[in-house]
Amino acid sequence: MLEALTGAGLATSAGLNAYIPLLAIGVLSRYTDVVSLPAGWGWLGNGWVILILGGLLLIEVVADKVPVLDSANDVVQTVVRPTAGGLAFGAGTSTATVSDPGSFFGSHQWVPVAVGVLLALGVHGIKATARPVVNVGTAGVGAPIVSTLEDIASVVMSVIALLLPVLILLFLVVFVLLFAWALRRRGVGRRRTRRQRAA
Repeated sequence: MLEALTGAGLATSAGLNAYIPLLAIGVLSRYTDVVSLPAGWGWLGNGWVILILGGLLLIEVVADKVPVLDSANDVVQTVVRPTAGGLAFGAGTSTATVSDPGSFFGSHQWVPVAVGVLLALGVHGIKATARPVVNVGTAGVGAPIVSTLEDIASVVMSVIALLLPVLILLFLVVFVLLFAWALRRRGVGRRRTRRQRAA
């Protein structure tokens, strides 16, 4: 159960920022005893992998804070974030690596990876849909603020998933409630705009 919560937290975090959870897993497994990666996932703790993930994270952090560029980045990340979510969920739940594709698909080892892909894709979809609305509604001023909040949420969720996975349930409930509130607020705004146009 705790492994599933860890995987869910990491995958959800990857939906916000693909590189933060992978970097957290890699750094904590390499430099601490907090995370011990399953055999086959040890490459995430490799120094070169950590360095590459750090560089990609830097690019992502900058690109995601610039209006218009953030939307183009979201298009590219439509492949990257779900992939990272699948990798993070797989590494967080001790799933075996894909050394034999036949046994991987035949033995349900693919299920955690697929769940991670779907979780990250869902969160990414919400983010990619909301960002243009934020950019238009704030004339681009909101992009860096929202992006920074997303990065902070991704870091916090990754750390919680790895250190206190039970709290992931609370974090996910808060995330869903915030999303529902944003949808409701957006609906109210649209209705108000229609009334103003009709008047």
